[in-house]
Amino acid sequence: MSSREQNKAALYEKLMLLRDVTNSTSMNKTSIVVDASKYIEELKQQVETLNQEIGTSEASTVENSLPVVTVETLEKGFLINVYLEKNCSGLLVSVLEAFEDLGLEVLDARVSCSDRFQLEAVGGDFLQHIEGHADGIDAQVVKEAVLQAIKNVQDSEQ
Repeated sequence: MSSREQNKAALYEKLMLLRDVTNSTSMNKTSIVVDASKYIEELKQQVETLNQEIGTSEASTVENSLPVVTVETLEKGFLINVYLEKNCSGLLVSVLEAFEDLGLEVLDARVSCSDRFQLEAVGGDFLQHIEGHADGIDAQVVKEAVLQAIKNVQDSEQ
């Protein structure tokens, strides 16, 4: 086989592959290329649409981010972690007031209130140590109180 025939056979193979990829029904070389061009334009449009959806989704996720609150029970108290994508004015005060309402004494804490809100606190139930107070609170109650404090602050901002 001459190199010209090999080139022609290779071109035909590539055209048939292009035809399959683009779902073209044509057998004409020019029509296959036109169909491929249309297919590429459709793909570009789909990518653009997906990029817009992702951008919209990311924007709404940041604006409407849900707080992440975890509360672990320690031997004498709780380890409380709070994380929000967006800091709200008065959030730290509201969370600390929720601790106080529950009778939790903050024994140690680390807080970041710049762009995001992060709080890691160790809270001890000081009511258990006063006058033999036996009915302490559990982790779920602490978590619900913190979530309510966050919700109150977010609602007041709207």
